[in-house]
Amino acid sequence: MKMSSNDQKAISLILVCVGFLFFLIGLAARLKENFHSRAEISTAGFTAAAILAGLGVIVFLFSWRKKRG
Repeated sequence: MKMSSNDQKAISLILVCVGFLFFLIGLAARLKENFHSRAEISTAGFTAAAILAGLGVIVFLFSWRKKRG
């Protein structure tokens, strides 16, 4: 099944937005003082955010290249 470049751009935008939400979860866990396992959740949130945002950028770049070619 082939995806159009517009579909790929939409998926990349969704991935970046979900990555931003995971970043906010990690930030909230870092700022919460009396939360029991804040370091683990914060690290997992930041890691997931970086992975999802990176995937979003890669998918966006592939969709841009596909449109040119």
